Amino acid sequence: MKKLISLTLLALLCSTLSFNAAALPEGAKSEFTHVNGMRMHYVKMGQGPLLILLHGWPQTWYEWNNTIPVLAGKFTVVAPDLRGLGLSEKTRTGYDKQTIANDIAELIKRNGAGSAFVVGHDMGGKVAYVLSLLHPELVTKLILVDCMPPGSENMDAAKGGMWHYGFHMAADFPEMLTKNREREYISAQMRKWAHHKDAITPRAIDEYAKHYASPGGMTAGFNYYRALPEDARFVSTYVDKKFTMPILTIAGRYGVSDKLFKAMRPKADNLKGVIAEDSGHFVPEEASTFLVEQIMNFLTPALEPD
Repeated sequence: MKKLISLTLLALLCSTLSFNAAALPEGAKSEFTHVNGMRMHYVKMGQGPLLILLHGWPQTWYEWNNTIPVLAGKFTVVAPDLRGLGLSEKTRTGYDKQTIANDIAELIKRNGAGSAFVVGHDMGGKVAYVLSLLHPELVTKLILVDCMPPGSENMDAAKGGMWHYGFHMAADFPEMLTKNREREYISAQMRKWAHHKDAITPRAIDEYAKHYASPGGMTAGFNYYRALPEDARFVSTYVDKKFTMPILTIAGRYGVSDKLFKAMRPKADNLKGVIAEDSGHFVPEEASTFLVEQIMNFLTPALEPD
């Protein structure tokens, strides 16, 4: 019996390792840590000041696969799987952005840094936004990529809003209608919001789908949307607070475009905005070279001695 248990554990370990390692950039490491009561997976590469990359839905850390190796030349890059997604623990609760921001705050501290540069895309952008409200001392500079601040989203499809918000927020129905069709649904969503459809490769779709199709994977993803009303209520309590750190907004012309910069303008004095002219929503994959250039241009002056 002991031998059987040992062999089973070994098989599970080997399976997990292969699940991780197949997608890693050369030289990157797949690591785990416990933060805020949950087990978090992240990919780490490079040396230098800490740079946190926060992915969106329906993605994992892998959306940064093309950007990590370049950024790792200047920074210690840490790209986590957000709570419940990828290889991070699927918790029953805690998908409000306040809780997830606290996950990231602990991740920064566990990587031995007093503060970090933080980049967030899509849902990761909402997390980065709330992190910067709650823990401004931990965020040296903030970069928001094709997202909208919590509470500013147009969720009403009848008024030009995004239909999938309401669908994802409904109880049970999204899981029922996407069951055994996770890859098809993820692929359709990404093609809908991408300007360059072929920028999201079949390999990337496979990588995302295998995680979201795992038990509880789609529910965890939908829970990010179900928490949006709570996120909006929380952010409304900070309505008079301005961000103190320098902020860069990067948006796809065919994504949220200038809506992100306009939403942030009343909230930050030190604000810059750029548009990826030939990109849709998925800037890290559709315009990775442009994105890296903008990140480097914004962050590297902070590395230069006075």
